[in-house]
Amino acid sequence: AAVMAVSGGTRRLGSAALDLAYVACGRTDLYWERDLQTWDIAAGIILVREAGGFVSSADGGAEPLAARSVACGNEVLHRELIGLLRKAAA
Repeated sequence: AAVMAVSGGTRRLGSAALDLAYVACGRTDLYWERDLQTWDIAAGIILVREAGGFVSSADGGAEPLAARSVACGNEVLHRELIGLLRKAAA
């Protein structure tokens, strides 16, 4: 709800790997999800980082694989998304 209030909308494609690939190629601006498995996000994290994007856990931590959550986007949007997610979790 917190993200929808400040965005043009949200969309889920049903695959974390595909969602991350879409961020990497610029089709979508942001992605976040919790309760994921390593195999769902490992390759996508590499794609986003190699494309110049920023990736963290959904709470802003440096280890998305260990946290089993991910948040990614460009530098500015990623920072704003983490702020929104932290505020919503509080």
